[in-house]
Amino acid sequence: MRTFGFVLLLAGVAGFFYCSSRASEYEPLRAGLSVSESLETERGKWDAGRYACAAAAFAGIVLTIVPHR
Repeated sequence: MRTFGFVLLLAGVAGFFYCSSRASEYEPLRAGLSVSESLETERGKWDAGRYACAAAAFAGIVLTIVPHR
């Protein structure tokens, strides 16, 4: 599990930076958009990918730290 957690952590961090760089190519989202409205834009899709990668990195940290049986 530790190895998988480490791989997940690295993939999450790399994906976060990749999505951040791609999202910066587009105009910022206007305030007051719902989640479904923001996902209709390219910027919103890259932002959602950034959050998903951050969640994957967090899961990787948890899998790396928590001892297995």
